[in-house]
Amino acid sequence: MGRDITLTASDGFELGGYRTDPTGAPKGAIVVIQEIFGVNHHIRSVCDRLAQDGYVAIAPSIFDRSEPNFQSGYSPEEIAIARKFVANPDWAAMLRDTQAAIDAAKDVGPVGIIGFCLGGSVAYVAATKLTGLKAAVGYYGGAIVRFADDKPKVPTQLHFGEKDAGIPLTDVETIKAKRPDVEVHIYPGAQHGFHCDERASYDKASADIAWPRSLAFFAKHLKG
Repeated sequence: MGRDITLTASDGFELGGYRTDPTGAPKGAIVVIQEIFGVNHHIRSVCDRLAQDGYVAIAPSIFDRSEPNFQSGYSPEEIAIARKFVANPDWAAMLRDTQAAIDAAKDVGPVGIIGFCLGGSVAYVAATKLTGLKAAVGYYGGAIVRFADDKPKVPTQLHFGEKDAGIPLTDVETIKAKRPDVEVHIYPGAQHGFHCDERASYDKASADIAWPRSLAFFAKHLKG
């Protein structure tokens, strides 16, 4: 449904990405930030779903600086390999590459951002630091608690699984306490990655609540 694209960051670095356009006039654009598994089949399908809802969707390949076009599945072996990208993440570089995607979409109309796992954390930090956004949504971003003192510049919505082994509920409560201005949702019984229907941790009941909630949030805040 979409196509591969090239984005150029402020430092001149060229990175890949995936873009999907709706069939009619777009309501706006949404930047989609990947998990540690790259701009893989699942992230592309998220872009396609957003296009079906009327948005231009752009997913920048934020690992291209270390391994161009990295894509992974979800087997234990693949997860172990993908984890190397978050051992010592270059936040400044990921944000430059995220800004490149925002800039590429701004001629479409209002721009939002959504991210999952690592991308959920990037989406939150983008809301606090980057320009050109109107709304941000983050799913199970484990690093968000480290940035919770930073206030988002745009309306922000966060989603967490109650049973996420990597994000204790104490972290979520810290975020809620520090950021009463942020909308936080916790999904009972859900694990990390509950939104991804290609992962063993997929929780359809939670995903079926979280996704429409995200779309409603964008519909409210991405107005021309």
